[in-house]
Amino acid sequence: MPDHGSSAHATSQPPASGMPGTAQPDLPQTDTPQPDFSGRERFGIASFYAMSFAGRAMADGTPMDPRGNNAASRTLPLGTSAKVTNMETGKSAVVTIRDRGPYVDGRIVDLSPSTARKIGITRRKGIAKVVVAPIAVPLPDGRIKRGAAASARAPPRHMAAERRYRTPGTRGAARSARAAPLTGPPV
Repeated sequence: MPDHGSSAHATSQPPASGMPGTAQPDLPQTDTPQPDFSGRERFGIASFYAMSFAGRAMADGTPMDPRGNNAASRTLPLGTSAKVTNMETGKSAVVTIRDRGPYVDGRIVDLSPSTARKIGITRRKGIAKVVVAPIAVPLPDGRIKRGAAASARAPPRHMAAERRYRTPGTRGAARSARAAPLTGPPV
């Protein structure tokens, strides 16, 4: 009679999956970052796509254009527009997140080769310290959230409308007269 006690026979094959009462084999846990809809700046390392990726489909379905303003991020939602600034050169460019990646620790964004050149990432070095500041972040409900770089780019809508309808001789004109340039040696 077979022994049904605690000493079970070890097998090299995992139990059949999908059958009731059988254990599922342990699947590897993936470190999938959650989407970040906060619109806050990120600091990290940028790299750029190899030319071998040209024409391949990105996560949003569009082909990778090495001359475009496309970029990849693991956490920013697809469709996010962001300003990427090279901290060493001070040069920046606006990109659209269209793909997922980079999958190298410490890197926060992959840029198209054209965009990488614009901000001063050379082929020889290949990477640079950058700040990624979202401008517009698409939310799951279809709305667009203004990111950290949006506030620096344009005034709030109510202020823009106020300036549009201001006539000469109002408070705005008086304020600009008082803000005349200072005279004297530069500081």
